[in-house]
Amino acid sequence: MTLTPEHGRRALAKVTRRLIPFIFVLYVANYIDRVNVSFAALGMSADLGLSSTAYGFGAGIFFAGYILFQIPANLILVRFGARRWIGTIVVAWGLVAGAMAFVRTPEEFYVLRFLLGFAEAGFFPGMIMYLTLWFPASERARSVSRFMTAIPIAGIIGGPLAGALLSLDGAIGIAGWRWLLFLEAAPSVLLGIVAFRYLTDRPADATWLEPEERAWLDGVLRDEKEAVVERYDGSSLRTLANGTVWALSLLWLLMVLPYYGTTLWLPQLIREQATLSDFTVGLIAAIPPLVGCAAMILVGASSDRRRERFLHIAVPQLVCAAGLGLLAVSWSLPVTVLGLTLAAVGANAVAGPYWGLPPRFLSGAAAASAIGLINMVGSIGGFVGPYALGAVKDRTQGFGPALLALAAMAVGASVLVMLLKRARLLRE
Repeated sequence: MTLTPEHGRRALAKVTRRLIPFIFVLYVANYIDRVNVSFAALGMSADLGLSSTAYGFGAGIFFAGYILFQIPANLILVRFGARRWIGTIVVAWGLVAGAMAFVRTPEEFYVLRFLLGFAEAGFFPGMIMYLTLWFPASERARSVSRFMTAIPIAGIIGGPLAGALLSLDGAIGIAGWRWLLFLEAAPSVLLGIVAFRYLTDRPADATWLEPEERAWLDGVLRDEKEAVVERYDGSSLRTLANGTVWALSLLWLLMVLPYYGTTLWLPQLIREQATLSDFTVGLIAAIPPLVGCAAMILVGASSDRRRERFLHIAVPQLVCAAGLGLLAVSWSLPVTVLGLTLAAVGANAVAGPYWGLPPRFLSGAAAASAIGLINMVGSIGGFVGPYALGAVKDRTQGFGPALLALAAMAVGASVLVMLLKRARLLRE
């Protein structure tokens, strides 16, 4: 069998068309179910008697459950395959997210947010691992960026949709925030059921590829894996003690802190500047992720084209820091929206280049462990960021000091990634 570059082009085109749109939709559902509490809080906080600190704790405790199950979930995916495991995860988080609509006390809110984090824990790192099984290194930043555009797209869709669902307030005696949480969870359960039949575990099982296309893709990925093993033949346990993995984990933490610190407070940051309807808040909240989505696609494509990752992380993080600094001193709604937009551009643009770094020196179970660890450490920021903003808001009646601290984190991420480049711990 003679394999040509044309077989490779056709294989990658089919893989992209088959997998990226579906896992993109899964991630949209995942992200909406994770952050729609930020819009539900516009009515839920008063109904449940939640202070800013209590809401920040409940929003952030999601990540406690998320952290606990990161590494085990990714190793389960490697052992049992994506199709069965991802389908199970999606159905599970859909059921928990729907149950959020029935909470009556702050304690029930905390428990279900924790369980939602536990249920969602394996999805994102599992999808990053899954993409390494289908896309060669030269295509990885682009494929991750396409998949992760689901985050800003979820914001673009989720803001106006949340505003519309909140307008159902009082329909058949049910609060609008309860309608929001229940109706946005339902698609996840249906998508999880579809995933059991639609996803394919690995290229060798892809009957939707021609034999030559499967052979080309298997060969390229096998050669890359063997090259990685030559550089680093580490077990899962050795990987967890690897200094470069921990440096990448710290880098992800510094980038996640500003992201979730603002995302889970975004509707309330907007309402701080003007008295607006829920629907108008939802429309305005769609602006930052819309621009962030474009930045994610453009920077991911540029990173692959130039075969450079480090500057494609460092520069966007400085943009994020500038946006957060502007947000901290904001005096009007237009300035707030500009600050949120710059922060979204910087935070979203780094996704593709960053997730192209771990597969440079890891594969198989070692890569699964590393990706799980990185996302686990980063998830600490998902708890600390929202909680810190809520606590500062209760104590100072403003977000300024916390936003400046988050800006410093983004600057720290920019510095750290350039130190990694200088240290040459990850080959270009």
